[in-house]
This record gives sequence, C-alpha cells and structure tokens, in this order.
Amino acid sequence: MSRLVLILGDQLSEDIAALAKADKSQDVVVMAEVRDEGTYVRHHPKKIALVLAAMRKFAERLRDAGWTVDYTTLDDPDNAGSIVGELLRRAEERGASEVIATEPGEWRLIDKLRYAPLKVQICDDDRFIASHAMFEGWAEGRKALRMEYFYREMRRKTGLLMDGDDPAGGQWNFDHDNRKPAPDDIQTTGPLTFDPDQTTRAVLDLVAAEFGDHFGDLEPFGFATDRAGARQALAHFVEHALPCFGDYQDAMLDGEPYLYHAVLSPYMNIGLLSPREVCQAVQDAYDAGDVPINAAEGFIRQIIGWREYVRGIYFLEGRDYTDRNVLAHSRDLPGLYWGAETKMRCLRQAVAQTRTHAYAHHIQRLMVTGNFALLAGVDPAQVHDWYLAVYADAFEWVEAPNTVGMSQFADGGVIASKPYVSSGAYINRMSDHCKQCSYKVTKKTGEGACPFNLLYWDFLTRHRERFENNPRMGNMYRTWDRMDEDRRKAVLSDAKRFLKRLDAGEVV
Repeated sequence: MSRLVLILGDQLSEDIAALAKADKSQDVVVMAEVRDEGTYVRHHPKKIALVLAAMRKFAERLRDAGWTVDYTTLDDPDNAGSIVGELLRRAEERGASEVIATEPGEWRLIDKLRYAPLKVQICDDDRFIASHAMFEGWAEGRKALRMEYFYREMRRKTGLLMDGDDPAGGQWNFDHDNRKPAPDDIQTTGPLTFDPDQTTRAVLDLVAAEFGDHFGDLEPFGFATDRAGARQALAHFVEHALPCFGDYQDAMLDGEPYLYHAVLSPYMNIGLLSPREVCQAVQDAYDAGDVPINAAEGFIRQIIGWREYVRGIYFLEGRDYTDRNVLAHSRDLPGLYWGAETKMRCLRQAVAQTRTHAYAHHIQRLMVTGNFALLAGVDPAQVHDWYLAVYADAFEWVEAPNTVGMSQFADGGVIASKPYVSSGAYINRMSDHCKQCSYKVTKKTGEGACPFNLLYWDFLTRHRERFENNPRMGNMYRTWDRMDEDRRKAVLSDAKRFLKRLDAGEVV
C-alpha cells in the first residue's frame, strides 16, 4: 500500500527527510496550495506568490525525477482548503492510511499533523546544522542562552572560518568592524532579480485575484522561484555585494532598500538553498582573498550562528512562546505599520519598503519598526503577527524569536540580555533619514522633538523596577537621574501627549 509524502511550501529541498524515507516506486508526494496557509495571518502577496510558484516548479522537478506527485492548486474546485483536509482527500483517493512528513517549522502545523485522523510519521528536519537534541544539549545547565557561545560551537562543528582549533583572523567575532554608517556612494544594484516566466505569471494572476486585498505590492515581482535561480542569486551576492556587506550591514539609506544585503533568506527558508552551501560559498570567497574577514564572518554568523540559534530557542521554549508578554504591553499596533501616514521618516521608509519589497534588513526591523513598537508599548502578539505577515522570509520558527525575544523583549530575556531600545541618536548615526525628517533628532522636548527621544525615556521610567539593576542599563538610568527635574517632567509629559495622539489615530 502506498504512503503519502507531505511536502510543505517551505520544504522545497530534494534531500528533505520525508523524501529520503519514502519509496519512489510506490509512495505518492502530496503538495497543496491551501487557503489556510495564506490567511492564518494575512501574508504579503509577494510572499504567497514566491511560495506558490516555487512549489509548482518543485513539483515538476520531482515528477522529472520519477516521483508521483498529487498537486492541488489554490483554485482547484476540490481543494479542501487546509493541509490536513488535503491529506484526508488524497488518502481516500489513493487508499493510503499513513503519511510521511518532515517536521514543520511552527507548532501550529506540528499539532495539526499530530492530531490528524491519519497515521503521520514526522521526521526531523535535518536541513539544519543543529538538531533539536544538539541544541538542547548545549542549552542544558546554562544560566543564559547567549548566541555568541552557541555560535562558537557551530564554527567548531562545521569548520567554517577555522584555522585548526582557532578562529580565522584570530578572533571569533568582528562585529565592531561592521557598524559603519551609510556610505556616500553605493556600488551595488542590489540582489539579482528575475523576470516572471509562464509558471510564475500564472501564480501572480492567481494571487492578485485571491489575495489582492492583503497589505503589500504584488508587482513588480523579481524573486527566483527555483533552485537554479536561487543559486544564481547566491553567486551574484558573493561577487558583487559581499565584499562590502560587513562594513555597512547596519546602515540605512533613503531610497536604497538593499545596500549590500544578500536577500537570500527567502530562498534558504523555503528550501531552495541550504545554509551549508551558502556559507561554503562565502568561505570559498574568503579563502580566495575576494572578501575581507569581517564580511565573511559577519555573514556566516547570521546563518550558522543566529539562524540556527533562534530555531533552537523556538523549539526549546515551546508552544506558548508567541504568547509571552512579560512587560505587559497592550497598545494596539498603530495604523502606520499598515501604511497610514506618519511624519517619522525612518518608519515611513521602512514600512513603504516593506510594502513594496516584502523585505527590510535586520537593523530596519530591530531598531526602527521593532524599536518603536517596544518603546510605545505595543502588544507583542500583534507585532509578531505583523512581522510574520509582511516579510517574504518570515516563517514562525525564525520570526517569532526575533520578534518576541530579540525585538520586543516579551520573553523576559531568554534571547536578549537587555531590551533593544534606543533614542533617535542611533537611527541618525546609522542612516540619512533624520536629515529629511519633520522631527528634529537633536530636539529632546517640545514641538518637533523626535518621538524616539521622548519614548525612550518614557519606556525606561515605566520599566525602571525591572531594568535599573541590569548591568548594561545602569548608565542610562544614571543619565536620567542627573537630568534637571523640569526637563524630566517635560519629557514624560511630551511622551504622554504623543502616545495619546498615536492612540487617537492622528498623524504622528
């Protein structure tokens, strides 16, 4: 009797565990475009189109390799509308009672499969370098689960950027070299883009019809939708952008959404590229003398360090992780995150870029949109849903720890040793946004004062009991305490007025 082999939209790898366990001669691959997966949060149309187009091409690749594939398109009149519904339908058609699946990247789907009225064998997703067991072993007995120490173990495990037992370049981390402000002259045109072919064009038409009311611009659409294109995008990045990636990875510029960033995470996160091959391409460029150590190390750290680490945290912390809210923040997500007018240029730029490209780099996410939400006391569950919806690379295993933990400190310090908050000074240092903003970044109180300046101190005073003894935050509180009392009152009064206007839906 044949078994069903479930392949999800972020599992488009020919060496995926479920296929490795299956028998090509008799088992049937099941792939389905289902409405549930496009609407449990209202995903960006570009993200939906990327996944669906890549799924269709991957199905054809499997058929060419000799697999039998039952594929359901979104507009198929027999579409059950959910993953489990499609498995039940195909099981009845094929007379199958068992399913082989690779572990999904979110608890929501894991539980749906576990409680499905079918026998489902869930295989470990071995595309990652750190298994659950490895991460749990590393975490056991540690008072703090800091990424830096996990990253060193991953360097040793993989041999990447290692000289024997020592790190290449004599140190593990070159982050201090990677904080340069935006350069005056940009020498890259951004990531490689691709014209939609016939398959992709059909998907774009379908997504426009079915999800056209979701936040985000569907076109122009330039993502690669197969492995060959993703590999071209990798090669393009390594040659044209990686040499400057390290220096300017934290920089932000008006009208330059990409700078020297790779935009390879969507391809890795749906399975078109493996983390190992991406890191090896960077290692090879470093070995050839084509890129400096700070660029190679900074990039590899994001993948075998941060990417693997946040997945470990997501599964270690369990199903309730996305519900955590230790700071008891409850403000609704402001309309400006969905494109409502704002006078804050940095936020306007980040949200507009997100709408257009389904992309923003890590500093825009952490220190602009995330920083503002944290300072304003926005409900972290709403922030989590927004990030999960609007970015092409957002899947819960990677997005939730970055949002709930790193960005919003809602997990109480599992990931971050302190909340990532800043005044407008940081944004001014790393970008050119403030030069053209309606607010004055140098103004601390009164009309025209930068909202980040006001909300920064308001946040610290609201949460003083929790943070004043944090060794990384003591100087902030001492600075606040040295301020003139009238100035402190003015700051908090201005912050209160700003938040009241924000809540009222006024343009801020």
